Amino acid sequence: MIAGSRLAASRRVSGIAGVVLTGFCSALAAGLLIVILGYVVVQGWSAINPAFVTQLPHPVGVSGGGVANGIVGTLIIVALATLMAVPVGVLTGLYLAIYGRGLPAECVRFLAEVLSGVPSIAIGLFAYTILVQPFRHFSGLSAAFAFAVLMLPLMIRTSEEAIRGVPTAIREGALALGLPDYGGVIHVVLPAARPLIVTGLLLAIARVTGETAPLLFTAFGSQFWEVNPGNPMAALAMQIFTYAISPYDDWHRQAWGGALLLILAVLVLNIGARWALRGRTKRS
Repeated sequence: MIAGSRLAASRRVSGIAGVVLTGFCSALAAGLLIVILGYVVVQGWSAINPAFVTQLPHPVGVSGGGVANGIVGTLIIVALATLMAVPVGVLTGLYLAIYGRGLPAECVRFLAEVLSGVPSIAIGLFAYTILVQPFRHFSGLSAAFAFAVLMLPLMIRTSEEAIRGVPTAIREGALALGLPDYGGVIHVVLPAARPLIVTGLLLAIARVTGETAPLLFTAFGSQFWEVNPGNPMAALAMQIFTYAISPYDDWHRQAWGGALLLILAVLVLNIGARWALRGRTKRS
């Protein structure tokens, strides 16, 4: 009796200690994130103004200027990367979820997992080797290719789980109504899995939006307006890097402002992903 009560008390103490420890670690992680975000907001808020998001960078020694070309370049590069990654990622996830069996499917899953752990700078070097060095020309297109490769693992995993989560009865119902197999998949299964696929897409875009290393090997950067992806193109993350390592205080201030814009963009994308996922949960 006494031994049992001691054991129960010991378990309660262990449980309370575990809850306190996990709570402390969670608070520490959240606190560090809040401190980092707060510091970026404090440092970058003074640089945010209409001119900062509408003007081109000014020459060294001339105060003011903005990162409008970097914002436009980032939008173009990410849009092209999305156009490259979405069809490949969704179709691969579709194959793994419905048709993928045996060793080939396991190899594809394994390679996708390995690809997700490859450093972004290695992906940038790969894009440089196959798209920049042979043509001796930097371009926004090569940067978009590098971003697409970075997006692929998340798109594949998310698409596979989203399609696998669609009840089998829905696909069987489409077949019973006379739709061919591919017709049922395209017109019934994919629309049912679309909210989760969109969530994965938004998270993949957030993943690559702030990447800098691939841009150094591919887009190269530009101080002018450039909307042709076949030419060297400015990107916000690369402008932040360039400004941050410069010896000029005004460029440091603009670097913090650009970092704040990137954080806000990632925040919006994550909120959109959660909204899409919540919409899926409510419908189910």
